[in-house]
Amino acid sequence: MADLSRFLCPKTVAVVGGGAWCDAVLAQLDKIGFAGPVWHVHPSRGDTASVMDLPAAPDATFIGVNRKATVAVVADLAARGAGGAVAFASGFAEARAEDAAGDDLSQALALAAGDMPVLGPNCYGFLNALDGVCLWPDQHGLLPVESGVAVLMQSSNMALNVTMAARAMPVAMLACLGNQAVVGMADLARAVIADPRVTALGLHVEGFSDLRGWEALAQDAAALGKSVVVLKVGRSAQARAATVSHTASLAGEDAGADALCARLGFARVASLPVMLETLKILHMGGPLATGRLGSISCSGGEASLMADTAQGRAVTFPPLTQAQRAGLRDALGPMVALANPLDYHTYIWRDRAAMTRAWSAMVDPGLDMVLTVVDFPRADRCDAADWACAVDAAIAVHRNTGARVAMVATLPEAMPEDVALTLAAAGVVPLLGLEDALAGAEAAMSRPREPAPLLLPGDPEPGATLTEAEAKTALAAHGLAVPRAVRCPDTAAVASLAWDPDALCYPVVLKGEGVAHKTESGAVRLAIASPEALCQAALAMDAPGYLVEEMIEGAVAELLVGVVRDPAHGFLLTLGAGGTLTELLADRACLLVPSPPEAVRAALARLRTAPVLAGWRGAPAADIDAIVAAVMALQDYVIAEAEHLHEVEVNPLICTPDRVLAADALIRRAAAGSCQSVPDTTQNTAEREKLP
Repeated sequence: MADLSRFLCPKTVAVVGGGAWCDAVLAQLDKIGFAGPVWHVHPSRGDTASVMDLPAAPDATFIGVNRKATVAVVADLAARGAGGAVAFASGFAEARAEDAAGDDLSQALALAAGDMPVLGPNCYGFLNALDGVCLWPDQHGLLPVESGVAVLMQSSNMALNVTMAARAMPVAMLACLGNQAVVGMADLARAVIADPRVTALGLHVEGFSDLRGWEALAQDAAALGKSVVVLKVGRSAQARAATVSHTASLAGEDAGADALCARLGFARVASLPVMLETLKILHMGGPLATGRLGSISCSGGEASLMADTAQGRAVTFPPLTQAQRAGLRDALGPMVALANPLDYHTYIWRDRAAMTRAWSAMVDPGLDMVLTVVDFPRADRCDAADWACAVDAAIAVHRNTGARVAMVATLPEAMPEDVALTLAAAGVVPLLGLEDALAGAEAAMSRPREPAPLLLPGDPEPGATLTEAEAKTALAAHGLAVPRAVRCPDTAAVASLAWDPDALCYPVVLKGEGVAHKTESGAVRLAIASPEALCQAALAMDAPGYLVEEMIEGAVAELLVGVVRDPAHGFLLTLGAGGTLTELLADRACLLVPSPPEAVRAALARLRTAPVLAGWRGAPAADIDAIVAAVMALQDYVIAEAEHLHEVEVNPLICTPDRVLAADALIRRAAAGSCQSVPDTTQNTAEREKLP
């Protein structure tokens, strides 16, 4: 990774170009009071006509000229030994659908830059509120700070919006990356998070790339004890399409993004407000250890809403302890029903001392944070004087107890910015919006990361699909148990096998080979109990070939275990409810390869099917150890064949109390080493072993 410190904390700045955008950069540098020299490069309006004529190589440069001229300016800056540049122009890789030259220009820009950092192209630049630097072609709402969070975004307009947020969240550094033709987000994030004045990191990501770089960022963040919050777009097909057109990012599958964030120990959030509220919590005290919260409000409706809003989240409101109950009873008297969340009524409103006593009584060592719920009146129509008691009480509770205290407005617009700033300055976390506050608290919880390196996806040739028998043979070679089977090339072979008492033990399963979606196509017959029925089934199926397999009985559950190559995130391992209802149930958990056995076991426990696996209502339990071993065997195959593999799926994986077998399997892999080179050990009619 190139050293970005000179670029991000420059002593000298150059602005190249003469349009309104460059004028705005010059104005913002002047407004923030940048202390060093600012050189304007323009043939008629600037201090000099070329960067080659500057008195020294600038530490940071804003390039506001057209895309082709941008490449030339970058080359000149690199030749002079400049510290880095912002490439504002668009029309590069993000425009490839309309202009084939866009990709070529992106490559030319990267070659011209060499080792010199370049943000963009197609980006606004960066704001450094710690050192008073604005390479930014527009207005912004940041103020100088001594410490704060860093926010890195691929969208310049969204970054501009963040600077205007009235949420009492100090932003120390904000930067855009655009197309990431030279500097990737992971590299910039590593440089930013290394600054001791940066407390937490928020990332708006349209697509992941450079997986090793992201792993390095996760390692750095863990070593520094700083949390990373990710707003990853691409949950919808429309968002993924917009991502490609916007910054040419590789969005990948959304489940892969979830799995990658979880593996790296990053919190993934669903909205920009939640990201900002999460960062605020992290800035003011770091991660939450357990997600155990206390809530106190003067309304039963608010208490109920608080409890309901937490449903389905990792945050909880544990029952009151004896010490809490005693303190609250002493502060509130006998007429208040004690609970968490607590409605303390309005008996003590305006009594600062009584409010402080009551709110302090909610504090407990077992809680990560105490939330006080207060919505303020609108200043243009009402008088907020009566609400000063709540601000004073919250500050006093934090000061007197040392506990982490937050004030939550149920409606985000119901906490004026001056109130939020007052609270934050006193150490009380101001949270805007109940839903966003609890989502932020959940995202701010401590998260482990998986240190093992990801299996990189590579770029294999187009795939060929193995037959079911070939797929099972390949997986069995890595330790996955499969049913005993006999291959029959035609109905005559099935008939010969059917009446051979030394070959079959009924009931059996008949499958037609070479048929996709066997169940829907009628190419699977289960529990065939006689030779006559087997022959009739084969004639009715009319397939190019047949498999006769042992019938697995006593199944506790059927699972799906599959791995697909996700170019953006690695190899995505999916565990879920299997069989014919897989799509309907949509019960799945995703990991990335390789994942250790304990991660596989935890993923199985997250399935809605988990109670069935454990033995539902007195039914036998599945052998969880055997299921985990089966998943690890499939993973071993993926690791061994990663260079050629596109996907592998076992569905169903039949789980009984003492056996776990792959009843069906699919493998799609590159032609190199494809089905022709996989030895087939499935029995044929000449090598009959009694089934089962």
